[in-house]
Amino acid sequence: MAEKKTPVSKLSFNDAVAEVEAIVDRLENDQTDVDELAGEVQRAVELITSCRERLERTDSEVRELVTRLQKIAPTEDDAPPASDAADVPF
Repeated sequence: MAEKKTPVSKLSFNDAVAEVEAIVDRLENDQTDVDELAGEVQRAVELITSCRERLERTDSEVRELVTRLQKIAPTEDDAPPASDAADVPF
């Protein structure tokens, strides 16, 4: 009887990556029965797809946050030029 797997959507990113690594390890070491091979590969595809979507979503969110930060925080280009000690009148 096949073990019940946690739905991909319920797994954390790290748990999904760990499960993919475990599947790959079983496949590389011929520990997967031929009757389970297609199911293992399908599960790996689902996990990888979910991880990729999460990475893309996170990348987009981080880029948006950086853009917002750049709009409200001055950059080095926006700062007034630093004065030299020779420019100080005293």
